[in-house]
Amino acid sequence: MDFLASLDLPFIWAMLIATAVLLYVLLDGFDLGIGILFPLIREERHRDLAMNSVAPIWDGNETWLVLGGGGLFAVFPLAYATLLPALYAPLLAMLLALVFRGVAFEFRWRTKRARWVWNVAFAGGSTIAAFSQGVALGAVLQGIHVVDRAYAGGWWDWLSPFSMLTGAAVVVGYALLGATWLILKTEGPVHDFANRVAWVTGVGTLALIGIVSLWTPFLHPQYFDRWLSFPAILFSGVVPVLVAAMTVVLFRGLATKRDLSPFLAANGLFVLCYVGIAISLYPNIVPPSISYRAAAAPDDSLLFLLVGTSVLLPIILIYTAYAYWVFRGKLDPDEGYH
Repeated sequence: MDFLASLDLPFIWAMLIATAVLLYVLLDGFDLGIGILFPLIREERHRDLAMNSVAPIWDGNETWLVLGGGGLFAVFPLAYATLLPALYAPLLAMLLALVFRGVAFEFRWRTKRARWVWNVAFAGGSTIAAFSQGVALGAVLQGIHVVDRAYAGGWWDWLSPFSMLTGAAVVVGYALLGATWLILKTEGPVHDFANRVAWVTGVGTLALIGIVSLWTPFLHPQYFDRWLSFPAILFSGVVPVLVAAMTVVLFRGLATKRDLSPFLAANGLFVLCYVGIAISLYPNIVPPSISYRAAAAPDDSLLFLLVGTSVLLPIILIYTAYAYWVFRGKLDPDEGYH
């Protein structure tokens, strides 16, 4: 009991929620990217191959979205109560887009005459979901207006040039993840197409990362201090260096026709961007005024939920790893995985 009493439960849960969100971005990002690239894939059989590359795993990838959103509601109820009304529009758009996208996975194979409808649903749902996630991120970074522990902003506060920019950045970044996934999982024309697209989306992603990174410190004085004041700059300055290293790995892998390194490098860029966001926000969960400690539920609730999560989380990790192991290797258009 002394050990349990000594646990910093709000911090543990903040790390768990942050990890769940990061895993969602990494795992669902590439299959959303497949949908974003769908209109650029001209031949229907190549679209089938691209869609089949994520068909066995896409729904499992969205487990982390449920864990992140549900965990926020249960563990940080104040954050949930202030973020949800501030982000109703982009979050509702994201959820509806994910519904259409999920239905397209099931219905696209059952029709030929109306297949174009489900192609649009898959591509549109993926793009809108990705854009909405980016808009929500930008809205959070620019700050949520809170008065007396309640959201005090307007319906359109989420809509700004900065949130539109972050929305576009997530769409292009997910397209990069999707392209590098196709490089990893396919051969032939689809592989060559993905390699070409990865060059374009890689440059676009890096350009947008640069613009967002230069803009973010000027959104709030606290962001500026965390990134550019001394001695914080000694730590935060490592992130751009690592981004440069990942950039070299990405484009060298594309130039030498490697399969795995572009995918790992693209994911590495997302991890580093996530670290940068964490540096900007910490310790706030609702910037600029509500910390994760102030938003946390009572310790008894956190402990109860932690016990259940300690059982369920390993199970989720095991079945996710097993699914990726079973469907490892390249995807053959005629024979499936090999």
